[in-house]
Amino acid sequence: MDSTRASSASPRPVAVTGATGALGGRVAASLAADGVPLRLVVRDAARAPSLGDHVDVAVASYADRAAARAALEGVETLFMVSAAEAVDRLDQHRAFVDAAAEAGVRHVVYTSFQGAAPDAVFTLARDHAATEQHLLASGMATTFLRDSFYLDALIDFADADGVLRGPAGAGRVAAVARTDVADAAAAVLRDPAAHRGATYDLTGPEALTLAELAARLSTATGRDHVFVDETLDEAYASRAAWRPEPWMADAWVSTYTSIASGEVAGVSRAVRDLTGREPLTLEQVVAAR
Repeated sequence: MDSTRASSASPRPVAVTGATGALGGRVAASLAADGVPLRLVVRDAARAPSLGDHVDVAVASYADRAAARAALEGVETLFMVSAAEAVDRLDQHRAFVDAAAEAGVRHVVYTSFQGAAPDAVFTLARDHAATEQHLLASGMATTFLRDSFYLDALIDFADADGVLRGPAGAGRVAAVARTDVADAAAAVLRDPAAHRGATYDLTGPEALTLAELAARLSTATGRDHVFVDETLDEAYASRAAWRPEPWMADAWVSTYTSIASGEVAGVSRAVRDLTGREPLTLEQVVAAR
């Protein structure tokens, strides 16, 4: 058999970024178990999970446009997990999107954020909005997964004394389990054409105030939790001990002010519709830890 013909007849791999992390790793494992040909795009090949003969590994960072373009050659669909928080994250995203377009990628599934907008209260949601716009201008098809704050992360915001503190007031957040985001993403990637052009808000089953979340955590863990509502000045002062750069301090504090604003209070059916099951509750996330 002509090897060129055999190669051209083979299905093009789905590229998955972030496979060394919790979100991308679960997506990659789920797709690999279904026999989907994958290319894991990682920064360190030694850390890439071993998922079978139909999964290969390419090394590239988002900021290295040439390496990213080479890593994405022959890929039709790309799962792009947003980069780690950094002052230049948007520049990294733009470089990677440009590399994907140059490599001939046709469809990008991107993990964005609920309420992404240029004027979002949560400062990092502005980067997501700009990334979405860059993707839309790229000519590639898109699917945006706008997840709320991770329920797993909010639980860990409590300090050693079980205190959650920040200027969230009585605002509500429809926080979502990271597992649910991964499972929704895997569902989209199994049939990306069916989700071309779609934007999904990925939320938990309910919107809680942080006072309610603390009370539920107390019951679920058997350890007292309490929410302390701070003023803006108190919020910046209480985080000064970590000496964050100004952009990071703004991101930390605006996590809470975005909750106060109502930007992340909306509850969506998307997790249920995409996965066929109810999104996980706070209690279920705690029990699984």
